[in-house]
Amino acid sequence: MCAYAVVSLLRQWFTGVRRTNMHTKKIYVLYILLAGILWGSLGPFVRYLNTAGIASMDIVFLRAVVTAVALLVYLLFFHRDMLRIHIKDLWCFIGTGVASITFFNYCYFKAVITTSLSVAAVLLYTAPAIVMILSAMLFGEALNIKKFVAIVMTFAGCVLVTGVLSGDNQVTVQGILYGLGAGFGYALYSIFSRYALQKGYHSLTITCYTFVVATIATACLADVKKVWDIAVSTPGMSIVSVGLGMLCTVAAYLLYTHGLTRVDNSKAAVIASIEPVTATVLGMVLYAEEISPVKVIGMLMVIAGMVI
Repeated sequence: MCAYAVVSLLRQWFTGVRRTNMHTKKIYVLYILLAGILWGSLGPFVRYLNTAGIASMDIVFLRAVVTAVALLVYLLFFHRDMLRIHIKDLWCFIGTGVASITFFNYCYFKAVITTSLSVAAVLLYTAPAIVMILSAMLFGEALNIKKFVAIVMTFAGCVLVTGVLSGDNQVTVQGILYGLGAGFGYALYSIFSRYALQKGYHSLTITCYTFVVATIATACLADVKKVWDIAVSTPGMSIVSVGLGMLCTVAAYLLYTHGLTRVDNSKAAVIASIEPVTATVLGMVLYAEEISPVKVIGMLMVIAGMVI
């Protein structure tokens, strides 16, 4: 199914073939689902880079620069027209690149430091509710009981998956504010991307300029020389660095942004919540992390929310 989604998306881009039937609309939902799975696959890459000495904000910069360079080169050679943007629309890309990508990551890493990892993760997943409220206010997306139930179930499932209810969790006012800031920043990508889509920009253009702006912003917060030295130190490290950018960033954000062309923001935010479920399953398979009945229930609740 994941391979089919990617092939379908590439077929649309290269042939221009688009259909408007229900089958095609389901493909756009699959794009967003696959984006969430790719985001949830970030853990092994981050652990490998952390072990090599690259700090969290340095990883954000590495993701941004690999994505920006890859898309700039691709568009320069194959779709140069997509690099054209109006200066008056630059605020859309500052929104996705700074207000979302940079701000969200900064707040999230601060939340992890000032509170527990599980509390920070739960606060991050207030994003679907924030997206639903902002989308209703800004784009007139309908608010109904089905969306409300789906978001409540998804959030409750994330609470169980992240294990915030088990053990002692450090909770501070500062940590809560940073965590909510992370959720707000995470939500803003859907909002600013929607504005850019409404202005007629392609998902490739949006993703490219998002990470060009994010590269500039995160360069001020990262140790650029250290990142470069480690990323090219060995062939294996270079492969991991490129994989981090191409799989968990380029592919994920392209799929999500393109999915937004046919799927409401609030629905997309819930569907992308497959991310913590993916991360939990990978942790169990790759690192023999404990999987408890509570986490299983949480994963089922997230999936149920997506189905609703």
